[in-house]
Amino acid sequence: MNDGESRQENGTREGRFLDRQGSGDQASSGVPAAGLHEGVSYSPTGGPGMNHWQEARITEPGLDDRGDVFFAAVEMTRMPMILTDPNLPDNPIVFANRAFQDLTGYPQEEIVGRNCRFLQGAQTDREKVAELRDSVAAQRAVSVELLNYKRDGTPFWNAVYVAPVYEKEGRLLYFFASQLDVTRRRTSEQAFRQAQKMEAIGQLTAGLAHDFNNLLLVVSGNLDFLRARLADEGLRRYVDRASEAAERGARLTKQLLAFARKTRLEPRPVDLTSLVTDFADMLESTVGARVNLQINLRRKLPPVQVDPVHLEMALLNVVINARDAMPGGGTVTVSTSAVPSEDGKAPSSHVMLSVTDEGTGMPPYVLERATEPFFTTKGTGKGTGLGLAMVAGFIQQSMGRLEIDSAPGQGTSVRMILPLAEKSEIPRPAGPQAQEPPRDALREAAETVLIVEDSEDVLAVAREHLELLGYRVLTAGSADEALALLERPGMGRIDLLFSDILMPGSMNGIVLAERVRERRPDIAVLLTTGYNEDLVADTPRAPSMDVLGKPYRPNELADRVRSALNRGSSGGPDGAPPPRGETGPRHEG
Repeated sequence: MNDGESRQENGTREGRFLDRQGSGDQASSGVPAAGLHEGVSYSPTGGPGMNHWQEARITEPGLDDRGDVFFAAVEMTRMPMILTDPNLPDNPIVFANRAFQDLTGYPQEEIVGRNCRFLQGAQTDREKVAELRDSVAAQRAVSVELLNYKRDGTPFWNAVYVAPVYEKEGRLLYFFASQLDVTRRRTSEQAFRQAQKMEAIGQLTAGLAHDFNNLLLVVSGNLDFLRARLADEGLRRYVDRASEAAERGARLTKQLLAFARKTRLEPRPVDLTSLVTDFADMLESTVGARVNLQINLRRKLPPVQVDPVHLEMALLNVVINARDAMPGGGTVTVSTSAVPSEDGKAPSSHVMLSVTDEGTGMPPYVLERATEPFFTTKGTGKGTGLGLAMVAGFIQQSMGRLEIDSAPGQGTSVRMILPLAEKSEIPRPAGPQAQEPPRDALREAAETVLIVEDSEDVLAVAREHLELLGYRVLTAGSADEALALLERPGMGRIDLLFSDILMPGSMNGIVLAERVRERRPDIAVLLTTGYNEDLVADTPRAPSMDVLGKPYRPNELADRVRSALNRGSSGGPDGAPPPRGETGPRHEG
């Protein structure tokens, strides 16, 4: 900028001061912000600034006289404030109030004389720093939020407002900067955004898993039909390989559904110490010879309310991650403990199962995404990225919480915190049951199953399975079509309604089942869903309603259909015996 441009800029600034605020001989003057910073994400005044100055002019530029009431106010305020001198090399800090020392943890002698960049660190946004630097170079006010670091290395989000201060003739004297620690707000916003992102991913994942389960059901079902008709052992090997791949796909969708918190759980009171003890051999074989497994279990812990099968799967996934984090070997520690109450006086309401390793640890950016599905730092083919995602979804669905502590070079600790069971009595394993007497294979007519399924391919597989088992099968593509079929004149007895839960149309499978039971109370009900979730939790339902998860195998379908029919035929609503004597097809479980 040449002298002419400088005089013109000074004249323009002079005009702004005279026109907007007045000059005054002994008083400071300034240019009001007038809402110019209304786009700032946070304002200490609760809204866009209108009256505070974005430029100031003073008549006494020195900092020696500090005896007036305004200086005392600056030292008393809890708002951190500094002045920098752009006329000195590197624009150093020449004044910092006591609140700034409280904010940063630095003493006065370590602040004055240094450029503000000493607060910056590895994660500070360089674009925001450049925006601040450009505004200072252009002598204009700016408001930014930066990730800064305190003297002890603690990061904090700093909302910074910077504005120029001129002398009476228009020469730039200082830059004034006020600060505000907005870490709590930024953390809350980040947690909210993360929760929204994970919820959206969960919904997408659940929808994909539902459709994928339908496809897997068609693939595995037709492979079963093909295997039964192949005499060539060489060809059957190919079918077996394809079936194994379908099984792996089914396990993958179960992990996806666990992440999406749509797994059908069967929680019951569980003794964590006993569960880990019984599972120790599996964990020992999983970690291998290079890793030392250490188990520290606290005795006499109250039981937790959890699905034990899914908890074992979650524990196994965490231990596998711990093993993989120590390629050179180390120690994995599995422990149980009671979680103290917040005040330390009330009885504990949770129990903790933790897994700690001595591995490489995770940097903050990895830790932040550790529970996202398909996010993994393992090499190609060494992990799906669903382990911790499944664990997080399962723990949350179990009304618990998952905590992860990790740092590079310091290992990782994963804590699964689970709620206590309302009843402290742990159910004992059921003893051997007496075998039912053989059923009469001679029947007047086969039992009738009404299949309601909107997917034609899935419907075809289910129909063929049931027909091979000897059932008479009717089909409907929607709930409305099924009700119309029931109302058809001359429609005979239907023994079982086998319906998908999620279907297009005016009602889902749950509502359909209720409508059918209103018309024909003696009909047994078996529902199925690709979510593997009992979606009828909030819906009153008869005890004979059960849910079969997709993809199901022929023997699973056979067992569940037979069980549903047996429950349905055990008596009508008044306890009367079933109206027919036949018991349906015989088949192996």
